[in-house]
Amino acid sequence: MNAHSALAVPAGSPPVAWWRLPIVWLALGLPGAVVVGGVFVAILAWQHVDPVVADAPAHTAKLAAPAAADGSATQAMEPALRARNHAATPRR
Repeated sequence: MNAHSALAVPAGSPPVAWWRLPIVWLALGLPGAVVVGGVFVAILAWQHVDPVVADAPAHTAKLAAPAAADGSATQAMEPALRARNHAATPRR
């Protein structure tokens, strides 16, 4: 580092206090803002919790009931892995 760089302190000047350097406020302020934002989001999520759907099987039965005669609804409710493996095969 040479003597003419921006961080070099002139020989006759007193040292600068640490809180007067802008880089210190950047190094402390950004993580502090992240912590404050995280606490805000956590409080927001805690206060506005989505309700749990307790009657999921009854809901799926309502969807499958109207078209159960031709079997299209049961194929729509088929597990994803089994349906994915047979998506390209022709119907028999």
